[in-house]
Amino acid sequence: MRPLPILAATTTAFAAVVGVWLLRTFDPNAAGSPFPGCMFHAFTGWYCIGCGVTRALHALVHGDVARAFSMNPLAMSMLAIAPLLAGWQMGWQPRWMRPLIAVVSEPRFWLVLLPVYWVARNLPWFPFTLLAP
Repeated sequence: MRPLPILAATTTAFAAVVGVWLLRTFDPNAAGSPFPGCMFHAFTGWYCIGCGVTRALHALVHGDVARAFSMNPLAMSMLAIAPLLAGWQMGWQPRWMRPLIAVVSEPRFWLVLLPVYWVARNLPWFPFTLLAP
C-alpha cells in the first residue's frame, strides 16, 4: 500500500475509535452533553433528515438496536448496508448485490428518497409518527 491510503485508513480507524468512546461515555440525551443538538430543529421545530442520528449511534454502541432504529430508521438502514457498499467498492461484487447497487448508485433515488423521508417524518399521523426521533 502507498502511504496516503495507509494514513487515510489509520485516521479513519482512529476517528471511529474516538467516536465510539465519546458515544459510550457521554449521553446525547442528558443535559450538558458535549454533543450539539440539531440546529434545524431548534430553529423550525421540524425534524431534519439527520435528526436523531447521534442518539441512534449512542443507542447502537450500547447494544440497543431497536432504539437506534427508532431514532432514525433511514440512517440505521444505510449504516447496515454500508459494509456491503464498501465491499463493492473494494472489488467484492457478487451478482446478488447488483440490483441493490443499481438502485443506491442512482442519484434520482436519493433525490426522491431524502425529501420524501424529510417530509414524512414531520407528518403528525400514524404511521409517520414512527419516523420521528
